[in-house]
Amino acid sequence: MSRIRRLLGGLFASVVGIVVIGVIATIVFTVTIFVVSTGAGLAGYEPSANYVVLSAALIVVAVILTGGFTPRLSGGSGDEQDAGGFDDRTFN
Repeated sequence: MSRIRRLLGGLFASVVGIVVIGVIATIVFTVTIFVVSTGAGLAGYEPSANYVVLSAALIVVAVILTGGFTPRLSGGSGDEQDAGGFDDRTFN
């Protein structure tokens, strides 16, 4: 019984994590749409909704991709890194 409970607990944690990440991604995308449309309005442009959504999607994808390849901000001992190498945390 304990084994099944651990399995169901892990499954539940995964589902909750997926839902939370989905909600956060939706909020970030909505804020990005607002920023893009407001910025275009301040610049004097009136883009169609299709272009606003396209540009917001490209911005969010760029943020996600560059966030995965930035060096670690936490300090470490430095033993495991090359002196001049690039720390790619996606492969750690």
